[in-house]
This record gives sequence, C-alpha cells and structure tokens, in this order.
Amino acid sequence: MATFSKVKLSGSTDGKQIKVAATATAGTTIHTAHATALDEIWLWAVNSDSTARKLTIEWGEATAPDGNIEVTIPAESGYLLVVPGMILTNSLVVKAFAATANVVCINGYVNRIT
Repeated sequence: MATFSKVKLSGSTDGKQIKVAATATAGTTIHTAHATALDEIWLWAVNSDSTARKLTIEWGEATAPDGNIEVTIPAESGYLLVVPGMILTNSLVVKAFAATANVVCINGYVNRIT
C-alpha cells in the first residue's frame, strides 16, 4: 500500500516562497525529487511586477523543448497554478528562470508517494 506525506519544496527556506533570480538556464532550484519515491509536485507562481513576465520551468532537465514548461505570469494578479501535481523521481531537479530577475516567486508543495 502506498503512503503519502506532504513535504515542502527542497529549494524553499522554511516553506517560504522561492524568488526566481535566474533569467536563463540553468534556473533557480525549486525542488530536487526523491531518489526512489515518487514526488507529486504542485507549483504556483506570482509576479510582483507591473508587467506580465514569462516563466520557464525546467522539468528534470534544461533541454528545450523536452524539459521546458513555459507560461506567462500576469502582473500583480496573485498565484497562478503552473505545475498541477506532475510526478518526478530519480533525484531529478526542477529549476525556473524568468524574463526579469527577482519579480516572480514560486510556492508549492510535494506529495511524496512511497
């Protein structure tokens, strides 16, 4: 029988938002998946800037388009779901970069399935 545990993103300090400082690959680290368990990852992004900004999530690899999830985050509009519970494992890393540094923040959690 599988067990689920809710854990914070590994790139987060104490569960706080992760500020996306990178503007190109390799992005700011958001989460490193567990080596053997399945990590169901949920991510939301918010843009504090007065202009919409493109956000690129590097999903386990930086190769475009294989590992890229691209979304435009509207200006000052609150959280937008950018990763809806997708699965990652094998110590793969989720990173992110944005068109402008330090205006997009990411928050979320992981359901670890063992």
